[in-house]
Amino acid sequence: MTDHALLLVNLGSPASTSAEDVRAYLDQFLMDPYVVDLPWPLRRLLVSLILIKRPAQSAHAYASIWWPEGSPLIVISRQLQDAVREYWPHGPVALAMRYGQPSIESELLSLAKQGVKRVTLAPLYPQFADSTTTTAIEEARRVLRAHDLKLQVNLVEPFYDQPDYLDALAASAKPYLDQGFDHLLMSYHGLPERHLHKTDPTGSHCLKGADCCQRAQGQILANCYRAQCYKTSEGFAKRAGLRPDQWSVSFQSRLGRAKWIEPYTETRLDELAKRGVKKLLVMCPAFVADCIETLEEIGDRGREQFIAAGGQELVLVPCLNAQPQWASALAAISARASRLL
Repeated sequence: MTDHALLLVNLGSPASTSAEDVRAYLDQFLMDPYVVDLPWPLRRLLVSLILIKRPAQSAHAYASIWWPEGSPLIVISRQLQDAVREYWPHGPVALAMRYGQPSIESELLSLAKQGVKRVTLAPLYPQFADSTTTTAIEEARRVLRAHDLKLQVNLVEPFYDQPDYLDALAASAKPYLDQGFDHLLMSYHGLPERHLHKTDPTGSHCLKGADCCQRAQGQILANCYRAQCYKTSEGFAKRAGLRPDQWSVSFQSRLGRAKWIEPYTETRLDELAKRGVKKLLVMCPAFVADCIETLEEIGDRGREQFIAAGGQELVLVPCLNAQPQWASALAAISARASRLL
């Protein structure tokens, strides 16, 4: 059987570190209504204001972590694509980006031209969020409608609690944990609080109490990014044999003035340093591939902040990237996907 393709989807990257390419990427990214969920006129105004200064600033950040082969996110995603092929005997393994190139549209059209009849769509986001999972799904649906593609598409749902994913995560971090540390911080990408309220099916659970994420279950848990982040952390900590006092969770990458989910990573870095933590490990389980948010935001700026606050060493634990155990786990998770798009 060779007509069942796997399409991996990651977030994307600017084509280069030039301010022009970064501006084009940020415009596509921030104008997505699932990312900046404002009415179009307000979104256009806000994004236009952001694009006055942000492209040059972001271009400098991208340049600081850019590899000779290109964007780390793209390079690593390509490596993962190659690694997964070994474990996916059903047909082609393709790779698309939600923003930038290669696009979801171009890859679905290419698979259809190859005679593929069935595609498993695998958004590479362990935890669900409208700004990652939903927007990738909706773009795939748009492409199918626009081109009248007769493809059966199965969806890989968020795998935040899947044992093979958590096993791979624990195995990847073990060499760093074995070297000794004072504390492990699991830093996830942040979201505006209103995104959680919008996806709360009850309208009365999310952020309504200190333990709301611990109490989340059923459809509430299925829709709640923050609760899923804690479930991932708890599953990882159990596998890694960590005591509750050895690890904590935070959220990074805030943008704008809206209230974002807490605790904030910047705040935790200062708190941990002032508490006497000297060697801090930081891992970023919302990402499966290292990118600007891990390499630059945590590996460079986060390290500088932690040391300035009194810490001695911040070690960034690499993402799963293209490790064989993760490639095998991803193929297995994808093979189990049964929900139709």
